[in-house]
Amino acid sequence: MLERFRQFWTNVWAPLADLLLRLGVKPDHVTIVGTIGVSAGALWFFPRGEFFVGVLVITAFVFSDIMDGYMARKSGQTSSWGAFLDSTLDRVGDAAVFGGLLLYYTTDDAETALGNADLYLCLSLACLVLGNLTSYARARAESLGMTAKGGIAERSDRLVSILVMTGFNGLLDLPVLTEITLWVLAFASAITIVQRMLMVHRQAVQKPPPPA
Repeated sequence: MLERFRQFWTNVWAPLADLLLRLGVKPDHVTIVGTIGVSAGALWFFPRGEFFVGVLVITAFVFSDIMDGYMARKSGQTSSWGAFLDSTLDRVGDAAVFGGLLLYYTTDDAETALGNADLYLCLSLACLVLGNLTSYARARAESLGMTAKGGIAERSDRLVSILVMTGFNGLLDLPVLTEITLWVLAFASAITIVQRMLMVHRQAVQKPPPPA
C-alpha cells in the first residue's frame, strides 16, 4: 500500500543522493551504512525502552533503502550483486527492529510495566518470522519465474506501521500503541503469506509443464 509513496520520497532524497554520487560514494556503501544505522538504533535503544529516540535514529537511516536504488540507476551501477545485497540487508534491518522489541519484552522493566510481557515477546518473534517469510515467498517465486508481490502487509507497510506506533509509544508513554500494532502485523503478515502462496499457485497451475 505504501509503495505508491516511494517515488515521492525518491524525489525528496534525490539531491542528497546526487551529492553523494559526486563525492564518489557508491550505492553499496549507502546500503551497508543504512543497515548498520537501522540495526544499531533498534538494538541499542529499543531494549532500553527508549523508543522515541530509537525511532528517530532508525528513521534517519531507513531512507537509505530508497537512496541506494536511485543512486544505482542514476550512475548506471545496477547489478545482480547490488540487488542481492540490498534485499539481504533489508532482512537484517527488519529483524533488528522486531528483535529490539523482543529484547525489550525480556526485561524486568517491561514485565513491571505490562505484566504480560511474555505475550508481546512472542508477538514480536511472530512478526519477525512472518515478515521474513513474506519476503522469502516473493523471492522464491521470482526465482521460479513467477511473481508474488503484493498482499495486505508488504515490507514498507510493516516497517512504517511499527516505527510510527512505537515512536508515539515512546513520546506519549502509551505501550498499547506498540502492542496493538504487533497484533495487527502478526495477523496481516500471516494473511499476506497466504495471499502470495495463492498467487504462485494460480501461476503454477496456468504455467505449461516443461518438455519431457
